[in-house]
Amino acid sequence: MKASNRTARTAGILFLLTFASAIAGAALYAPLLTEPDYLTGPGADTRILLGAVCELVLIITNIGTAVVLYPVLRRHSETAAVGYVAARIMECALIAVGILSVLTVVTLRQSTGADAGEYLPVARALVAVHGWTFLLGPGFVVGIGNGLLLGFLMYRSHLVPRPMALFGLIGGPLMSLSGLAVLFGTYEQTSVPSALATLPEIIWEAFLGIYLTAVGFRRVRGNGAGAAPGTATNRQTAEP
Repeated sequence: MKASNRTARTAGILFLLTFASAIAGAALYAPLLTEPDYLTGPGADTRILLGAVCELVLIITNIGTAVVLYPVLRRHSETAAVGYVAARIMECALIAVGILSVLTVVTLRQSTGADAGEYLPVARALVAVHGWTFLLGPGFVVGIGNGLLLGFLMYRSHLVPRPMALFGLIGGPLMSLSGLAVLFGTYEQTSVPSALATLPEIIWEAFLGIYLTAVGFRRVRGNGAGAAPGTATNRQTAEP
């Protein structure tokens, strides 16, 4: 139980760090992402570089959550646990592409000098690449991995309160469907419908970070790890 609680609290801290690094990265990137003529303006290159560092921390903590939780989750469904790890890796690969795109804009700004205006279309295209990676990674893949798969695993295992796991099971697919809606131009990624569709997933991830850090896993007693609750081989009871 002590080892399991260490695992839970490590995972919880990593989830909280994903929140902090993602928010910090988005805030630091703001001048580049919102200013169409960033290349020819006063610039904020140091701020953008710090944003890239925050996103590197995000990659580390994202993969960390999957690696730390995998030995526990695989007892309840190895297929879903592997899928969760794969989704986390795919999400981080897309985030890394986004980091490269903004760093390339910084390089263009520092190296083009008086000719920077000629490269504005290139810089804007790179910013667009970052936008698409954000949509497909944190906006779509997260709904499948951190939402649907992790929600299913936590719901099945009773490791967290089941009502909260439903936020992942429902919120994850809702977030992914919203990402597809944005992809096809139904509404903007920063619109109210998109925010409402993303809210359950945000609640789920925030709950995981806080609950696992403060409480740890719920105590589950049974005879066969991974078997369905209530079967002859594994009658489980969970205590808050």
